[in-house]
Amino acid sequence: MAAIELDGVTKEFDAVTALRGVDLTVEEGEIFGFLGPNGAGKSTTIDVLLDFVRPTSGRATVLGHDAQAESAQVRARTGVLPEGFDVYDRLTARQHVEFVAESKDVAADVTGLLDRVGLADAADRTAGDYSKGMQQRLALAMALVGEPDLLILDEPTSGLDPNGAREMRELIRTERDRGATVFFSSHILGQVEAVCDRIAILEDGAVQTVDRVESLRADAGGGTQLHVTVESLPDGAVSAVRTLSGVSTVAPDRGAADPTVSIACADEAKLPALNALDQHGAPVLDFVTEEASLEDLFVEYTSGNTAQPVSGEGRA
Repeated sequence: MAAIELDGVTKEFDAVTALRGVDLTVEEGEIFGFLGPNGAGKSTTIDVLLDFVRPTSGRATVLGHDAQAESAQVRARTGVLPEGFDVYDRLTARQHVEFVAESKDVAADVTGLLDRVGLADAADRTAGDYSKGMQQRLALAMALVGEPDLLILDEPTSGLDPNGAREMRELIRTERDRGATVFFSSHILGQVEAVCDRIAILEDGAVQTVDRVESLRADAGGGTQLHVTVESLPDGAVSAVRTLSGVSTVAPDRGAADPTVSIACADEAKLPALNALDQHGAPVLDFVTEEASLEDLFVEYTSGNTAQPVSGEGRA
């Protein structure tokens, strides 16, 4: 059974169409990344899943329940870390987690949950004294109450330093290994690439693509960039590489002391390209491999409408 299914979901706000016939399936037990530029509709999609807004048309199913008709059942099995989470300044972390447990009417190992997110030593401090990163980890502890089957995380690494972001990724993987499904929305592309099994890219309310990152690289023609340093670079060597299957571009640079050539190619063309250089008078001295980043793929799939990483969006 799929954890999340969106079937032709459209959402209109007066003259604005936030979602345009969104079809999306998130499988049980995967970490699913959800990307899009400002105003793409990411937050609206999450709001539909949680029944904060009703779709104009289409249907959303979460954990086998209709997201609108059975929203109480959905929320009982879902943990949410919302973007822009605000703490209650005068309550301790322990009190925050206890409140969620009481609201869900479940037993919770409050100390254990706070320990999982690195806040056990600060459990009885008021949350108003917490740093932004500590507040973010508190929000995750609250989302984990009741061992939810689905975690919806909206910008979960926001405000975290590199160590905190790494710990957050480890926690997300641990939850996946426990059997939970994680729906992960973020503007920090490197974080998504590091942790997600699959990603969807949303633009102007419509899903542009859904796949694994490595498959998106291949489909976008940006699989690998080889940067090769050679002893010499005759025209015949450049021509030989250009004729190889799987090679899209070859860019020679003879200006340095040791000439270089940059080769954009599919992964399986790397070794043939290096061999072709050696065999046609360009002995290879060194090379580095650079894969297309998730940011490159994002720009590719959003028609180049932004040259910057996706930024956080408002409730639109």
